[in-house]
Amino acid sequence: MIGFIGGSGIYDSLPLDDTHEEDVTTPYGDPAAPVTVGAMPDGTEVAFLPRHGRDHQFSPTTAPYRANVHALKQLGVERVLASNAVGSLREDLPPRTLVVPDQIFDRTRKREYTFFEEGCVVHMPFADPYCPHMKSHLADSAREASDAAVEEDGTYVCIEGPQYSTRAESEHFRASGFDIIGMTAIPEAKLAREAELCYATVTGVTDYDVWKQDAEVTLEEVLENAAANEDAIKATVKHAIESMPAERDCDCAHAVEGAVNTPAAAIPEATRRKVDLLVGDYLDD
Repeated sequence: MIGFIGGSGIYDSLPLDDTHEEDVTTPYGDPAAPVTVGAMPDGTEVAFLPRHGRDHQFSPTTAPYRANVHALKQLGVERVLASNAVGSLREDLPPRTLVVPDQIFDRTRKREYTFFEEGCVVHMPFADPYCPHMKSHLADSAREASDAAVEEDGTYVCIEGPQYSTRAESEHFRASGFDIIGMTAIPEAKLAREAELCYATVTGVTDYDVWKQDAEVTLEEVLENAAANEDAIKATVKHAIESMPAERDCDCAHAVEGAVNTPAAAIPEATRRKVDLLVGDYLDD
């Protein structure tokens, strides 16, 4: 099963056959919406979840990232494709460009970043936040399936939001060499790694942030361009799923191995039950 997490502007699934909804409850609460499960024409199962809820009722800070990712893991998802609406920090990345980033710079400060809290400490390697094979596959799919300009690689700076940047912040991010700016890359990518899921995202540029002369980000502009990006993003994800290699050719499936710092005997039983799906195989006494 392949998961698809839809960002701003994408609140319904791809065209799927035999769809049904799964109401999933997780140790971290309920996901943003029931998960829509269906099949592609070739039989590949897909689980779709809108990150912000079907009516965009969750902000970038309050979105239930942990429940979203855990729900997909519970359903048997091993690989997750995501989408994000972003601003551009480069002149040559205009609105309606698709960018598949390979790096993230975290500027958030109020979120729940890990599944592992008191009782079980996991120090997860995160040098390359996106699965490299999925990232390249998604970029190739964007080129093949859409008419949009496509940029592979680049750094996504993730801010807290929900407010957009000040001009000083936008200029600082440009001077730092970042390429795109958004509000939802973190902690989703961190949680996907902790859940040992392959994870990559295709982002749709909606604006120039506020660094550009006479540029002022408005919700109207963002929504208009997000709607324009929707077809290209869905075509990209559809193609990526249809052409997905059968086997995972990466280390994501074993990402937690060697990362649990707390001796199994010291982990409280309640904590072990909570994290069993994630690290149970690594907690043999």
